[in-house]
Amino acid sequence: MSLIVVGTMAFDAIETPFGKTDKIVGGSATYVAYSASNFVKEVKQVSIVGFDFPQEELNDLKERGVDLAGVEVVKDKKSFFWSGRYHLDMNTRDTLVTDLNVLADFNPVLPDEYKNAEFLMLGNLDPEIQLSVINQMAKRPKLVVMDTMNFWMDIKMPALEEVLKKVDVLLVNDSEARQLSGQYSLVKAAKTILSMGPKYLVVKKGEHGALLFHEDKVFFAPALPLEEVFDPTGAGDTFAGGFIGHLAKTKDVSFGNMKTAIIVGSALASFCVEKFGATRLKEITEDDLRNRIDMFIQLVNFDIRLK
Repeated sequence: MSLIVVGTMAFDAIETPFGKTDKIVGGSATYVAYSASNFVKEVKQVSIVGFDFPQEELNDLKERGVDLAGVEVVKDKKSFFWSGRYHLDMNTRDTLVTDLNVLADFNPVLPDEYKNAEFLMLGNLDPEIQLSVINQMAKRPKLVVMDTMNFWMDIKMPALEEVLKKVDVLLVNDSEARQLSGQYSLVKAAKTILSMGPKYLVVKKGEHGALLFHEDKVFFAPALPLEEVFDPTGAGDTFAGGFIGHLAKTKDVSFGNMKTAIIVGSALASFCVEKFGATRLKEITEDDLRNRIDMFIQLVNFDIRLK
């Protein structure tokens, strides 16, 4: 059940209506790894960091079973840095600073022992990098999951279309699904996107849950109502980690099991937003996760009788 995670390991500085942080560890691959490591003890990380990335963070990931042989450390450059400010609705944000630093030179080379992994998670990156990773695999993985964003749709649409032909599951939010498809209706958008290559489409809707599309099937999972949301940064990546982590653990990539994976990913994302950065993800236990999943089950479980 080996799993490759490709993405950023970075620093974030975040301001929300409920607080702010100075520089803390973030990045898509960091969140995915912390989330997926609840299920998979063979998470093979592919990323790039600078000399300033904390060794204790790398040690923490190793203790959770994350293999860092695919993480390049650049001794004379700083790690990727992003700073943003969230609006009161916590769904919209303004980017204040983006320093690519080492990410500008990211050209991942998979270690030989990674090339036969059964599951591949492509975090939000340049689609040319995502395609390069797929092409380095010795054989096609059992499942390839990909995240992307509107930025790549704006500047690298031809490359993005090429990657879409080679993936099984695409993760996007609702505005990205509309932009990629040119359709406002998410049902029509899903049909258009699925015709571009992916077999499954997951549309993340933040506090309004997530939709799963496959052929003519649709599944909806709500988000768990929370009293406090401190920081939504990384929630989507945490969701992705739980989603592919569950699938990798069970080795079942059916539509039915993906419905379960959506709930698992949503449960983990609900933990992520409770504290800044990946702090909360480091604290949760197996019992915490099981109880949170039970809360989701109760949220959507009901009996109905029509007279």
